[in-house]
Amino acid sequence: MEQGKQGVMAAPKLIAQQQNPIEQLQARFKELESGFRAWLAKQSLPVEAAIVTATSAAQGAAIGAFMGTLTNDVSSSLPNPPPQAPLNPQAMASFKQAQALSGGPIVQARNFAVMTGVNAGISCVMKRLRGKEDVQSSMVAAFGSGAMFSLVSGMGGPNQAANAITSGLFFALVQGGLFKFGQKFSQPPAEDIYYAKARSMLDNLGLQNYEKNFKKGLLTDNTLPLLNDSALRDVKIPPGPRLLILDHIQKDPELKGRRGS
Repeated sequence: MEQGKQGVMAAPKLIAQQQNPIEQLQARFKELESGFRAWLAKQSLPVEAAIVTATSAAQGAAIGAFMGTLTNDVSSSLPNPPPQAPLNPQAMASFKQAQALSGGPIVQARNFAVMTGVNAGISCVMKRLRGKEDVQSSMVAAFGSGAMFSLVSGMGGPNQAANAITSGLFFALVQGGLFKFGQKFSQPPAEDIYYAKARSMLDNLGLQNYEKNFKKGLLTDNTLPLLNDSALRDVKIPPGPRLLILDHIQKDPELKGRRGS
């Protein structure tokens, strides 16, 4: 009888899980993303930089192609100067800049791929070498991104080297300002001190996205030794991450000792 009752009680849960395919898909995607990041962190610097650059360039190309469809009409309306028109170098440079900024899908896909790919690749290298991600690393990555964009897009004009440096400096200053602005308005609240160990644990496991679940359930550092599957399920953490969290707590000498005391 007891087994029958348990089966009847479990049935609605199974049905509920089957009725939420979007949640299951999101959880699966997060697990795959966490696994990929963990695998990537174990690779050598050249391999990690190459993969990060390629994936970011592909994302940038997709965004650029979409943006290019919006500016395609503008680029087609630009007048083409006659082949032997006596344009001075400054006017020709301005015309090329206008073409670069209003190109079609292919042109913009190339431009965005270069910008995002170079930025992500340099950021990856700087973070691995310096062990942190700060405003200096962000500005170096932005400088490289701006310089390469100037060279590839044809905005350099007659003096490509000088314009590449100018564009790189402009990108770096903008990125540095945005980084500082973001830091100023993203200071962790005072209550974050109660989730320091939990946050560190989730970072090590590649499960940073679930920090908000801990906070919503008030699962502070003091509750870590007491965590069980039921508590993690109550704060809507999927099965895979739950197993990783519980396994980490079981293997952590400090938490395991407090659990048994």
